[in-house]
Amino acid sequence: MLTNRSVPPSTVIPVLNYPDVTAAADWLCAAFGFRIRLRIGNHRIQLKIGEGASEGNLVVGEGAIPPDTAHLTMIRVPDATTHCEHARQHGATILKPPTDHPYGERQYNAQDPYGHRWTFTQSIADAAPEEWGGESVDL
Repeated sequence: MLTNRSVPPSTVIPVLNYPDVTAAADWLCAAFGFRIRLRIGNHRIQLKIGEGASEGNLVVGEGAIPPDTAHLTMIRVPDATTHCEHARQHGATILKPPTDHPYGERQYNAQDPYGHRWTFTQSIADAAPEEWGGESVDL
């Protein structure tokens, strides 16, 4: 799978929404020991915890998903288009089809039969965060 500096390297990436992402990230860092990996404007911050192979990642977002949803789970896949078609065939509701983004990812959004929301992401380029408006902090 292609590596992209603009996306956490984890396979499973929880995304939690907060009304104030900066305050939430500051608190998560102070209380739980997370470190800021990447800032994306004032609406998204990638955090990391641990080191090396045991490093974990979390995204703190604001308004990135519908307001009635406080979280979603992001999963890295080798081929988002094929994965999307497979999910659709098995009854997933596709909320947004595979779309290429300037930060080097092809992503689609789905909802499972129980209402949980998912983003599946495929790295299609190694995009430096500064190329699309992000700010590298601790990659």
